[in-house]
Amino acid sequence: MRKFQVNVNGTRYEVEVEEIDANAIPKAAAEPVKAAPVGAGTEVRAPMPGNILQVNVNPGDVVKEGQQLMILEAMKMENEILAPCAGKVTSIGVAKGSSVESGALLCTIA
Repeated sequence: MRKFQVNVNGTRYEVEVEEIDANAIPKAAAEPVKAAPVGAGTEVRAPMPGNILQVNVNPGDVVKEGQQLMILEAMKMENEILAPCAGKVTSIGVAKGSSVESGALLCTIA
């Protein structure tokens, strides 16, 4: 934790901020990707908690890098979950209407 003093409209506040790895911050445009064990494929995980509004792929579908896989609603915003790589969707871990936590496995691409 690091302490800072912040001045807001003439009022001074003391705040504590936890320093985290910049790579750990969820990004809607570039979802976190984790390499799976050899032969298992690339895991696509939820960048933040939310609800699955739409699933646009099925197991067995061939996808291109950057293709929309699903839409995750978080904080009243719709976030596109995009394919981090080209390949075949080997599994889908969620369904339309599912509630997910940050880091939840959404699908796997091999």
